Amino acid sequence: MQGSWPLDGHGRSRTAREEFGEEIRSRRRAAGLTQAELAQHVVCSPTLISHYEAGRRLPSDDDVQRIDQALNTDGFFTRWLKELTSTWASYFAAMSELERKATQIQQFALSLVPGMLQTPDYARAVFRGYRSHCPAEELDRSVALRTGRARILESPTQPVVWTLLDEGVLRRRVGGSRVMAEQLHKIADMSEVGRLRFHVLPHSAGAHALAQSMLTLLSFENNAPVAYVEGFITGNLMKNPALVAQCQTAYDLALSEALSREDSLAFIRAVAEEYAHVEQ
Repeated sequence: MQGSWPLDGHGRSRTAREEFGEEIRSRRRAAGLTQAELAQHVVCSPTLISHYEAGRRLPSDDDVQRIDQALNTDGFFTRWLKELTSTWASYFAAMSELERKATQIQQFALSLVPGMLQTPDYARAVFRGYRSHCPAEELDRSVALRTGRARILESPTQPVVWTLLDEGVLRRRVGGSRVMAEQLHKIADMSEVGRLRFHVLPHSAGAHALAQSMLTLLSFENNAPVAYVEGFITGNLMKNPALVAQCQTAYDLALSEALSREDSLAFIRAVAEEYAHVEQ
């Protein structure tokens, strides 16, 4: 079920959410039910069933149990839903799947280092910042999941990753001076060997096209590009071509205000050394 990424009828990769929805549609048809009839069993609208089957939404725990009952699937969809939602927060689940299939990732961060680039100590400090009473075991699991996203960078060439960081990301002391020095040197090392196309947007640039939000743009070999923005416990994955184009334009405008790759590398190294000096 998870991570299979089959193709749809147009040769495009389906996400796990879309595969989940397609299976509901297949089982519903095999049971001889229309969307309206299944909706009666689930006690919801036919439109909501349509959203489930298209992968636009995931059913609630109660709805998926009723779907299993209506389709006589013996808890099949209940177990699958738990698998889909247990790894990532629901708002990031689809994004995490697409991230692994992208041929190019362009990310901009306004306040924190992007998740796939975070060191374990940096990630731990981020989680502690808003999960003050989180059990140690859960915290360890969250750190492992976040830093595990870096596996998509194990290939020396794919995906191509652009990382644009507001200077505030470098100046925000997350986890202390030692943690920051280690984190910034990691980014600099990746940039130096060519695995990361890295730029800094300095404070001197003033207001810029992305000053209000973080942004990630994903490009694919066979799929249309998508854009993703994230806020507090919420995220928005955009597939509408017009909106994605607007996001791409904003990214390009912000990138035009950034330091060159060479100057960005020198800048982040200098800030990292400032942190290292404080630690000594």
